Amino acid sequence: MINFKLKHHRTGETYSNPHFFILSKGMNTGKPLNEPCPNCFVILLYCSEDCEHMKAIISSLWRIKFWHQFLIGSVIPYIRIHDFSKNLMLKSNEMMQDYEQHKKDIATLKLLEQKEDQFHKNINLINDLRRVILYRYCKR
Repeated sequence: MINFKLKHHRTGETYSNPHFFILSKGMNTGKPLNEPCPNCFVILLYCSEDCEHMKAIISSLWRIKFWHQFLIGSVIPYIRIHDFSKNLMLKSNEMMQDYEQHKKDIATLKLLEQKEDQFHKNINLINDLRRVILYRYCKR
């Protein structure tokens, strides 16, 4: 079980504990962020290892659109902090039941994220090369 404190982020406030931010409004609700933005929660943890585990859990829940079922609001959907906290506690406890499997899953997800980043860099390089060749070709 990971102990955490969840609260609304106030602009200009700094935190000494390991922490990260979570988007609380819009269709990307639940997305973990490294930098604060308007309309976000901050999750405070007691050690950096717990911070990494919690960030992986929240990122996984965001990617499968788990938080969409709790969104309210007709124009700009948002989630209440109480709903987020309660469901995060339930899902994090459920996901941490088999700790060894959880660690393997996190390692696999990190590897996939690294491969995805490398793939995007390669795509950008290919597009840059294509642009250079086309520019040179059209310049003649």
